[in-house]
Amino acid sequence: MTDKRVENLNIESINPLITPDQLKEEMPVSDAALHSIQQGRQVIRDILDRKDPRIFMVIGPCSIHDVDAAKEYAQRLKVLAEEVSDTIYLVMRVYFEKPRTTVGWKGLINDPYMNDTFKIQDGLHIARRLLLDLAEMGLPLSTEALDPISPQYIQDLIAWSAIGARTTESQTHREMASGLSSAVGFKNGTDGSLTVATNALMSVANPHRFLGIDSAGSVSIVTTKGNPYGHVVLRGGGGKPNYDSVNVSLAEEALAKADLAKNIMIDCSHENSSKDPALQPLVLDNVTNQILEGNQSIIGLMVESNLKHGRQNIPANLDDLEYGLSVTDGCISWEETENAVRKMRDKLKDVLPGRGQ
Repeated sequence: MTDKRVENLNIESINPLITPDQLKEEMPVSDAALHSIQQGRQVIRDILDRKDPRIFMVIGPCSIHDVDAAKEYAQRLKVLAEEVSDTIYLVMRVYFEKPRTTVGWKGLINDPYMNDTFKIQDGLHIARRLLLDLAEMGLPLSTEALDPISPQYIQDLIAWSAIGARTTESQTHREMASGLSSAVGFKNGTDGSLTVATNALMSVANPHRFLGIDSAGSVSIVTTKGNPYGHVVLRGGGGKPNYDSVNVSLAEEALAKADLAKNIMIDCSHENSSKDPALQPLVLDNVTNQILEGNQSIIGLMVESNLKHGRQNIPANLDDLEYGLSVTDGCISWEETENAVRKMRDKLKDVLPGRGQ
């Protein structure tokens, strides 16, 4: 018999998901977490507005795969954050979704048990619970806004968001980012091009209308106001770094030409470190020296850091996973992290208060 269907030919199943309202009702925001989130967002806005002379640094694991390790990292980061708070505002990187060039593990929300079972409903619960626990510790939190639906479930807990190099050019992500409640950094393209990021910043600052879901999970027309706190993130590209003073100057010129604020964040990982985590502290040193030499535009940094140095492949037997070691991009160890952050703080603590005067 001839199959006369014309839709869903390649769909195996469609399963209902918990609504954002239901998840938030199960896991509400405590007063302590709410204070941490609001304070984190305001500090970052003040830095971008040049009301706060500090640098903010988004730092933490490339991706979260082990909740216990993430909490241990957060406890250590909280202590370091208080130590350097006069100069550097530390924001914990809590990434749950991983964009893949081809295939691979897509992150804790999509596949929380790392076994291709894709228990997304479990992943949303695990992710929100971790974010709540970390926020209640007093840490500002960041994540990559990758899936256009998931922000309804967790963005209320986020102080800063990233749009990755693979999605900066995406109209869907620009529209979504225009409605995010946090400041958002757009990375330059994977080829190193800055044009896609400057175009994104012009787009995200404006209102948009698009299809999305509301808090009750209904398909809706979403109308945004525009996000005034977008900025560029230089992460290298095309096999070359772009954190040096020449490339930073070129980025300043491109932003000025587009009539955009000259707010630049440097991603110390990816091609800026030739994908070698050991080089990230050298990037931090270079950026520190640029500021010491009078740079006014660098307002933030990103660092991929974990309890242990390097990375590991996901083993067939998950019991063989090494605790505290990344399963995606390689990270610097906690010891390297402390040394690099303290070194930067010591060099800039007497410089940043007078920056721009």
